[in-house]
Parts: sequence; structure tokens; C-alpha cells
Amino acid sequence: MLGKIEDAEEYQPPIWKSYLYQLQQEAPRPKRIICPGEVENRPKYYGREFHGIISREKADELLGGVEGAYILRESQRQPGCYTLALRFGNQTLNYRLFYDGKHFVGEKRFESIHDLVTDGLITLYIETKASEYISKMTTNPIYEHIGYATLLREKVSRRLSRSKNESRKASVTNEEHTPVEKISSLVRRAALTHNDNHFNYEKTHNFKVHTFRGPHWCEYCANFMWGLIAQGVRCSDCGLNVHKQCSKHVPNDCQPDLKRIKKVYCCDLTTLVKAHNTQRPMVVDICIREIEARGLKSEGLYRVSGFTEHIEDVKMAFDRDGEKADISANIYPDINIITGALKLYFRDLPIPVITYDTYSKFIEAAKISNADERLEAVHEVLMLLPPAHYETLRYLMIHLKKVTMNEKDNFMNAENLGIVFGPTLMRPPEDSTLTTLHDMRYQKLIVQILIENEDVLF
Repeated sequence: MLGKIEDAEEYQPPIWKSYLYQLQQEAPRPKRIICPGEVENRPKYYGREFHGIISREKADELLGGVEGAYILRESQRQPGCYTLALRFGNQTLNYRLFYDGKHFVGEKRFESIHDLVTDGLITLYIETKASEYISKMTTNPIYEHIGYATLLREKVSRRLSRSKNESRKASVTNEEHTPVEKISSLVRRAALTHNDNHFNYEKTHNFKVHTFRGPHWCEYCANFMWGLIAQGVRCSDCGLNVHKQCSKHVPNDCQPDLKRIKKVYCCDLTTLVKAHNTQRPMVVDICIREIEARGLKSEGLYRVSGFTEHIEDVKMAFDRDGEKADISANIYPDINIITGALKLYFRDLPIPVITYDTYSKFIEAAKISNADERLEAVHEVLMLLPPAHYETLRYLMIHLKKVTMNEKDNFMNAENLGIVFGPTLMRPPEDSTLTTLHDMRYQKLIVQILIENEDVLF
């Protein structure tokens, strides 16, 4: 069968488990019990299922033992508080009901009471019928051994490679019909994992609660994601769809998809390099290449500021054009604009190059008085940086060492560069002005040590 496959997206692997989907289809349907008369002071966001102030016993009587039947009532004990009375499992369940523009009894928020009750009945039914099954969903995940993806790996790799080379052409033609976009994130992950050109930096998934339109299956356990809304989570970087409980078991192997990365600046460093399949952010490579080509002897390099407006232009060019951004002397003759754009890139990182996790350890290392012990401590902390951060820092320090070798022309030594780059490359986890001011000399010293000893430390 596989030998006859023309395209990866045409192959639908028979791995998805239908048990939970079948249960959702079997779940009781909501049955609204309408109040026969008009109720005074009925909240405008409730309909005729609202029966006013009545007791639990009266609500139970009105529901008449019909599975899925529901009414809304105002509490006798706490006027102004509202309750959803719902018949399920041969008993009446009472839930405190809230409204803030949407209806909710828990985390999920709904446009209508009908949707809330429908989702609630599905959840109650599935959790009642399949609680043991759900608890074992993560024990034998397809994610770890996706055989169908392995069989398709070579085809998908070729497609991904071709799409990268022809991205401009593909955007001109009918984009929504490109084969790559139809390939699931699961197949895509398998293909990229075995791509020899892929820089295998570890990256956690950026999961966010997501509402799926139409039936969806978890790409970790292969089970149906039940409910009407917020059925699971989606990685906003690679598009992986999984149950919320399954997300805790997914390995840190996110392979960001370029079409999901909206910008270059302000994007997580590891996310950017994995999306572009590079060792370092291309902003760093391109800017440093331009600076070394025409600016190493420029007086006050990195200390002198370029025009803010022009620096913003460079930022917009990278966000818009990526690696095709033109920052040549023809467009930006002032090299300080390029150094400013590079510094801005580092300042805009959501997690600094020297990460929040390692910040305090670097500061403590800087406080060590013995030079040899201090150097050893700095080296140990460097080993704790995420690989992409380490590689970016290493490359930057090699560049800054070249800057200091031209000190007689540019008047920038390691200490001066430490003053400039200290607060740019490292920031305290807590946003405290006092802490920042107190740590500035140590930030400067760390960068100075990294520059002066880059050949030993990296």
C-alpha cells in the first residue's frame, strides 16, 4: 500500500482511537425545561430556562428524572447567586453559575447556557464511562514510535527542503494548496528530527488552551479530544495538538514552524533558531558580518548610538524580510545603526542571552575575588546555558574580541564593551531597578571576563 503513495498528505494512518469519540456521540443531549410563566427580575443573559427563586427540591421535581434535563434557578439562601440544576446519572447535580460576558461554572467559558450544558454532559458521561481508560491514555503513546511517520520521513524531508528553497515561489502560487501545509505537525516533527542539517537544540513546546472546530485527535496518545470548546492545547510554535494532561508528557522536542513565527525581534531565541534551522539567530550572524566587513575601526563602536528611527527600520526589515533583509552600506551607511539594531535584538529577547535561571549564578561568580577561581566559576555557569544561548554568546564574544583587537582605532576595550553589553545580555529575573543598579558592575565584569577569556571559556 505504501509503495503506491503519491503524496504524504494523502496517506491517512489507521492509528486514531475512536472509543472516546463514540462515547461523546452517546452522551445525553441537553433538554431545557422552560418556565411556563414570566419570572420577575430575570437576568437579561438567561432565557426561559430560568425559574426564579426555587428550592433544590422543587428543581429536582421540575427536572422529572429526565437525563440531560436542566433549569436555572436563583438561590433561596443567597439571593443574587444563580445555580444550574442538571440531571445526570439518575441524580440532580447543582453547579454555581457565573457570568462575565460568558457563562461558566469552571475554567471553560461559553457563549450560551446550551453550549455549557452540552459540554458538561459530554465531560460527565465520558469521565463516568471511561475514567480508568483516560487515566491510562498516556501509557502507550504513539508519539514515541510513530511508525507511519517513519515510513514517510524521506518524502516529507524532501518536501520540506523544496518548500524552503521555493518559499517565494510558493507564496505567489496558491498557498493553501501547498503539500507541506497539509502535513501534520507529528509527521513534520519526525521528518525534521532525522534531518542531518537540523541543529538539535532542545526546546519546550509553547502549549496554549485551544478550541478545535470539528473532531480532533490527540497527537500524543491518539485519542479523541472531547468536548465543545477548549478540548486540548496547541503548541503555538509548531502546531502540535494534544490533550492538556498529555502535554505534561510530551518531550522537549518542539520543531517550530516558520509560518507560525510572526517576527524575528521579540521572539524566543531557541524558537527562532529552530524555526530557521540555524545555529544562531540570523540577525546576529548578518549584523556581525556587516560590522566586521566595514566597521571594526569605527570610533566608539557599540558605544555610539545610531538614529533610533533608522534602527527601528532595520528591526522592521528583519521582521518583514528575515534573512533577505538588506542592511548594506548602500541603505545604512552609518555602522552605528547596525550595532544599534544588534543591541536592540538582544534587549528585546523575552529570555535574555544569559538566562534568568543563570543570572544569579553569574553574579555570584563575578563576586569571587580570586581570578582563577572566578574564571572556573564562570565556566561552570556557562555550561548551564541552553545550547542555542551558549552558541549565540560564544559567537558574540569571538566578535567582541575582534573589536578589542582594533582598540587603537575604535577606542573600545573589553571593559568598555562590558559596560555596553552587561545590561543588554543579562537582566535580573525580578524587574527591580534597585537590583539592576546594584548588579551593574558585576554585569560589566562578567562580559569583560567572557571577552578577555573567550578562547578558554568557550
